[in-house]
Amino acid sequence: MLDMNDKIKIFKALGNETRFMIFKNIFTGGYACSIDDSKPKDDIIAQATCVTSIAEHFDFALPTISRHLKELKDAKIITMTKNKNKIYIEPNIETMKEIAGCFNILVEDYEKGVVYQFDNTK
Repeated sequence: MLDMNDKIKIFKALGNETRFMIFKNIFTGGYACSIDDSKPKDDIIAQATCVTSIAEHFDFALPTISRHLKELKDAKIITMTKNKNKIYIEPNIETMKEIAGCFNILVEDYEKGVVYQFDNTK
C-alpha cells in the first residue's frame, strides 16, 4: 500500500517532461528491444523494454537516461530486471492500479459531495 510520501514521489517523478515521456512510452509499449521471439510471451524478459532502446529516442547520454529511470524506479512506477549485460524495464502495474484507485475514490467522493478536512499544521 502506498503511503502519502510514496504518492508524492510518483507525482514528482512524473512531473518532469522527459521522465513522463519515458514512462508513457514504457507503459504503452512505445519501445522495443531485439529480444528473442522464441521465448514464451509470459516471460518478463520477452516483453520488457531495454535501456538502450529508450536512449535511442532522446538526445541525452545513456547516464542521463539511467538517472531518469532511477527516479521512476525509486517512485515504484517501473521495475528493472538485469539479464546478462542488459537491463529490462516494465511498468509496475500494481503501483499504477493503486494510484488509479486513489483517483477513482476522489472522483466518487466528489460526485457524492464528500468534503475532506485537512490538517495543515503538520
